[in-house]
Amino acid sequence: MIQVQGLSKSYGQTRAVDDLSFEVRPGSVTGFLGPNGSGKTTTMRMLLGLDRPTAGRALVDGRPYAELAAPLRTLGALLDANAVHGGRTARGHLLCLSRSNGLPDRRVAEVLDQVGLAEVAGRRVRGFSLGMRQRLGVAAALLGDPPALLLDEPVNGLDPEGIRWIRTLLRGLAAEGRAVLVSSHLMTEMALTADHLVVIGRGRLLADSTLDDFIAEHGRPRLRVRAVDPEKLDRLMADTSLTASPAGDGAWEVAGVTGEEFARYAASHGVVLYEIASRQDSLEEAFMRMTADSVEYRAVAA
Repeated sequence: MIQVQGLSKSYGQTRAVDDLSFEVRPGSVTGFLGPNGSGKTTTMRMLLGLDRPTAGRALVDGRPYAELAAPLRTLGALLDANAVHGGRTARGHLLCLSRSNGLPDRRVAEVLDQVGLAEVAGRRVRGFSLGMRQRLGVAAALLGDPPALLLDEPVNGLDPEGIRWIRTLLRGLAAEGRAVLVSSHLMTEMALTADHLVVIGRGRLLADSTLDDFIAEHGRPRLRVRAVDPEKLDRLMADTSLTASPAGDGAWEVAGVTGEEFARYAASHGVVLYEIASRQDSLEEAFMRMTADSVEYRAVAA
């Protein structure tokens, strides 16, 4: 299990992480979400012992990462796919890691094959694309066959096949009982991959819940309706006190009522409906609404 307990980190007067606590449990993929500058990378660096906390603890299997006897056997991590010596081959890079952690050399060939780099194992990393470097970083994280993994933006630079592969890999690792923490800005991928979400903003915990509970709490349920006579529906929506907005193609989106209630309301005004469907915000829409006050860098619309 990965545990963050009252974790804080300050840089001068700037509080990058502020009294943050959460757990990453075995058997699930936990999505670690937040706007740019929210403190996600700083938190992961403290989990790996790369930054010293101002207060609190970051633990893996009940101990700080720096105190683990065999780190790669306990927690596999990918923070920066470019943090590899360009003059080394893929095989050479992984051999250095495996031998420094007392792992058998055979694991190098196994993980290279697992991530699809077996055919380029002898090529120098400087010639790798970003997607290939990401795969090499995942291979390094898997090298010790660890029960816990920490991955920062693992789909960055991957093509559609690679994105599907990493999604399947993460789900499979969690199904084996491992604890998986993955940070990503791709909400669509998180919706397909994560079981649980930890959302932070300005260094503070905003949400710690299942994916479904997060969308139910922060999403916006509504109806999509269309009528046989679109002009009648337009007039009804113009006169109604309901919260409604046009959705294109003659359709309207209505909030605050059930499908049955709206059907009765439309019928009482002589409006015949031929479409009435319940809709729920996507993870992206729920996330944007929930973190609106925590965005540090906001562009101005043209």
